[in-house]
Amino acid sequence: MQTTEAAQRAKQASRSMLSATHDERNLLLEKLKALLIEKQEAIYDANRQDLTDAQSEQLAAPLLKRLKFDQGKLHSLCEGLDSLIRLPDPLSKVDLRREITPGLVLERHACPIGVIGVIFESRPDALIQIGSLCIKSGNAFLLKGGREALNTNRVLIGLIQEAGKDILPDGFCALLETREDVQSLLSLDHLIDLIVPRGSNAFIRYIMENTKIPVMGHADGICHTYIDRDADTDMAVQVTVDAKCQALAVCNATETLLVHADAAERILPPLFAALIDRGVELRGCERTRRICACKPAEEADWRTEYLDAILSVKIVDSLEEAIWHINTYGSHHTDAIITENDAAAARFMQLVDSAGVYRNCSTRFADGYRYGFGAEVGISTGKLHARGPVGVEGLCTYKYLLCGSGQTVSQMQDGTCRYTHKDL
Repeated sequence: MQTTEAAQRAKQASRSMLSATHDERNLLLEKLKALLIEKQEAIYDANRQDLTDAQSEQLAAPLLKRLKFDQGKLHSLCEGLDSLIRLPDPLSKVDLRREITPGLVLERHACPIGVIGVIFESRPDALIQIGSLCIKSGNAFLLKGGREALNTNRVLIGLIQEAGKDILPDGFCALLETREDVQSLLSLDHLIDLIVPRGSNAFIRYIMENTKIPVMGHADGICHTYIDRDADTDMAVQVTVDAKCQALAVCNATETLLVHADAAERILPPLFAALIDRGVELRGCERTRRICACKPAEEADWRTEYLDAILSVKIVDSLEEAIWHINTYGSHHTDAIITENDAAAARFMQLVDSAGVYRNCSTRFADGYRYGFGAEVGISTGKLHARGPVGVEGLCTYKYLLCGSGQTVSQMQDGTCRYTHKDL
């Protein structure tokens, strides 16, 4: 199917989907979970073929890991679907009810965005996560996964379409398969309401610069962990190691470590030992290297998202310097402070300008599933509409409903009626 035809079908389906009830959307998700379990061997077979092809093409080890679809990922997907089903209907929200004048009432209702195009990386499990969120929020969707996961993605999109039979209209979802499809998708601003890109920095920037369609996402994941002067040593080591090493090629892994000068000699030696034991290459400022041997950090390191076992380290003289560094060099994704000082934590969390600001925990918690959203379409570092992990609420917008009994603006102007603007 051509991209334009798929988008036209999705646009038409999105309008029909407005009448789908919450129970119907949840039923689809329940059927999808059952199909994932029932057809798991077909998924694994397709994924083994993708892995074999990727290995022959010498795909990098971190990408191979993300490409693999195994029982652990299936279990996580099923848990995510259960969590999503339990969430209330995002389209039932009425967050404003106001009398404009007696007999004229204004309401603001949540509604779907419409048709969402998602271009995502090699993880085939992301297809189910993204699709399920779109279903829950009443959106039609077009998905373009990585070429390396094509066989697995074909099976998974087939399961979503099978689960949707007799519940949602034909065309509510489709899989795009080629680079040419991406180019076509970007030109369909009259059919697609939102693009969510997930991939490399260069790719996301390319998407943002080559479409008129609104784009929601982030181009960089330069996350920081700041160890304050009043940090507990054991906690600092434990949290930082997790933030860097729990998963490497992810946008919420810590890429730069900042350490208060008063805590550096106490914390850096055991922390470096733990990181080196995990195979991390350390790049430090001059003051860091006086305490622990490591490679020298350059200016470019403060602006680099490594997505690898590399960590840049800088000693700072104050909380204010740490905040300045994060706001200057970071990507406004997720940044954490480790401290026992309540005042320092409060100031850090108030002044760091990021979508997620944490205290005494790993930046790896920046995730829709971990937030209890069921899953996420992606993480947005923008400040308009949605910010941080984007779950079902981030895939909704709103419209105003105004119900009256014959009122006119002329009546308001000539004094026949008067504005009351009373919240109900």
